[in-house]
Amino acid sequence: MDISVTEFKAHCLDLIRGVEKSGQPVTIKRHGKVVARLTPPLVGGAAVAPWERLRHVGKLLATPEESVLQADDFEANR
Repeated sequence: MDISVTEFKAHCLDLIRGVEKSGQPVTIKRHGKVVARLTPPLVGGAAVAPWERLRHVGKLLATPEESVLQADDFEANR
């Protein structure tokens, strides 16, 4: 979720509770530029694996049946 600094200030406690409950980070922006990110704490105090930090940051642009690779992407087809 992306919000402005002003909106964060007005709804700070609710946003913190939301991150605590859902685990979804909140990105705080000023004039469209990211200035901070509110994230849940590390699980059990342990470092999170790099691939775990990537959860919920991407967007799948293909349908489940559709390949994200094109035939032209493979050197064998050239």
